[in-house]
Amino acid sequence: MPQLNTTVWPTIIMSMLLALFLLMQLKTLNTHYHPPASPKLMNIKPHNNPWEHKWTKIYSPHSLPLQS
Repeated sequence: MPQLNTTVWPTIIMSMLLALFLLMQLKTLNTHYHPPASPKLMNIKPHNNPWEHKWTKIYSPHSLPLQS
């Protein structure tokens, strides 16, 4: 069986990594990112919700039986 020549493998691997790096750089160079959004001032009006002023029971605890 002949011996496998591995002397050029480091050169091939390094050139492959360099090519992948350059391809990724070109890919990200052509990507257009949106500019960061600027904060928008909003006029917030207070809402009068009835449940903010009083406490209401909206469910029965599991430990108590249902009352009808």
